[in-house]
Amino acid sequence: MSEPRDPKDMVLDDSINTDVFFSYSRADIKAAKPIIDAIEDAGISVWWDGLLEGGARFNRVTEEALKNASAVVVLWSKTSVASHWVHDEATSGRDRSCLVPLSIDGSEPPLGFRQFQFINISRAGAKSNSPEMQKALQAIRTLVDRSPVLADPAGAAKPTVNRRHLLAGAATLVIAGGGIALWQSGQFSANDSERRIAVLPFVNLTGDPEQVYFSDGMASEIRSELSRNRLLEVMGQASSNNFRNYEGDVRNIAEKLGVTYLLDGNVQKSGNRIKIAIDLTNGKTRLSEWAETFERPMIDIFALQTEIATAVASALSLRIDNDSIGDGKTHIGGTESVAAFDVFLRGQDIFASHVDEVSERKALAMFDRAITIDANYAAARASRSRSLAVIANQYADRGERERLYTEAVEEAVRATKIAPEFAAGFSALGYALFYGRLDVGGARAPFERAYALAQSNVDVFSRYAIYQARTGEFDKANAAIERASQLDPLNASIFKSAGVIKYAETRYDDAINYARKALQINPERNSVNGDIGNAFLMLDQLEEAKNAYAQERNSLISLPGRAVIANREGQDDDAQKLFDRLVEEYGDNGLYQQAQVLAQWGETDAAFSTLARAQAEGDSGLVYLLNDPFLEPLRSEEKYRTLLSKLNFI
Repeated sequence: MSEPRDPKDMVLDDSINTDVFFSYSRADIKAAKPIIDAIEDAGISVWWDGLLEGGARFNRVTEEALKNASAVVVLWSKTSVASHWVHDEATSGRDRSCLVPLSIDGSEPPLGFRQFQFINISRAGAKSNSPEMQKALQAIRTLVDRSPVLADPAGAAKPTVNRRHLLAGAATLVIAGGGIALWQSGQFSANDSERRIAVLPFVNLTGDPEQVYFSDGMASEIRSELSRNRLLEVMGQASSNNFRNYEGDVRNIAEKLGVTYLLDGNVQKSGNRIKIAIDLTNGKTRLSEWAETFERPMIDIFALQTEIATAVASALSLRIDNDSIGDGKTHIGGTESVAAFDVFLRGQDIFASHVDEVSERKALAMFDRAITIDANYAAARASRSRSLAVIANQYADRGERERLYTEAVEEAVRATKIAPEFAAGFSALGYALFYGRLDVGGARAPFERAYALAQSNVDVFSRYAIYQARTGEFDKANAAIERASQLDPLNASIFKSAGVIKYAETRYDDAINYARKALQINPERNSVNGDIGNAFLMLDQLEEAKNAYAQERNSLISLPGRAVIANREGQDDDAQKLFDRLVEEYGDNGLYQQAQVLAQWGETDAAFSTLARAQAEGDSGLVYLLNDPFLEPLRSEEKYRTLLSKLNFI
């Protein structure tokens, strides 16, 4: 950075090389001069000359200074907004992506510059220690040094994100022009994170906590829109939602997620109108690169989602593929009905909680309503299929389970016919066929189709990975779960699935490590302690296994392992009591787990008899059959191979 020079000396210089070109209206000279002084006091050179009369403004020296300045600081006011000269100078800064807009009286920029937010210094003035001036100085230093400034000379705190107030009224600096040519310039190729973006959960500004489902749903829909751009990698929802109430440095968010860009926003819904404020931040520089506020009638919500996704991609100068972004009305699997969309978002919010049977059935009712409103809503049909399958798997008795799984398959088939390019529909079909009908072979084609169609859908990747592991295709399983973990690095379920895959591979130490990672992310994640207990059991480390089972709240997972341990330790009475408890608590819904215990106890005939009953009941536990370590004692038996053949595993 050069030393500040006297403006009079710079005018006489035939080749002006300055840090800052300062653009303002002469009527604002009293407000402008202290700001210029504050910039120069920070060791930054400034070129300024006041507002000359007539056409003398753009003389050779002025043009030279404007062209060579590292940053163009524009002082917006009621006067300068009407100035053609300030417009021209601001345009130069915008087009060279070095514009730093300030407002001295709260005036908004004129048309052509409203895509950028500005720093409002109307209250703080030129006080160098004010947060507003520190933002301005940091932005200028970033442009002048071409590197982020981590701390200002006065020792001001590093910028932080207050998720409750972000974009709610405080100005956010924008230093980019209409688009930063990151992809074309090759900047993305330097680091994989350069093409990764995280959509943080949008802040609900309605004042009604019951409306969080809508702000979350909007973030999710925009995330889906962005994921269809093949030049972007969009982080998964679970990882992004970890930062819902985060109030720390944006750089920390970017580093934890492995991204460069963060898309944040807030949502206000009032009557039949919706207002969304969006901010695209570079997590490395900690500065906003694009921001905009959109206000539309609710009926235009689908066009708005596409408009936002297109604007974000444009701000990153990514090529927009019209076939992938959509028609502005609906996207693959979507709807044009606002009412159906609203009910669907409510259902998604409830389904994601997985609290209990009541909540699962409430989510199902929401998907039913969405489909009643729009029978061609493929996303609602796919979600209904998944909801039916979960209820059938976890809560239904034999009669209802068979009916629910049949409906789940039919619903997923409808979704795939309505939207043949919709990955989630095929994934739901594969899930219903595999876990519901135990149709191992029939589930393969829809799972493969879903995986081929998915861009950044980590749920599709994860379900595909588990299916491949259950069928012994471990290379495919590991590749898919790795892909999911890269897009959702803070998703406990992804690491749980990775552990399940390693367990099926009999790589028990790896399985334990992945499961522990899942617990680090979410200590409350269901069944993970049971997974750890199973792995320790197979390593014959019984004390460690008992400790893990003791922490597992899902007794369907812990009881079988505990019964096996008691038997190995010669405590036959305790082992039988645990087995009896398994039968009493779960009945025929736990037949597969009963067979696991019997196999480990060496009661082969009883184990096969119980597996036959499980098959007759349609017990989804049979999807573990091919490589379940609990069933190792049965593998040499012909009955075992016969059962594998019946279920199309071989």
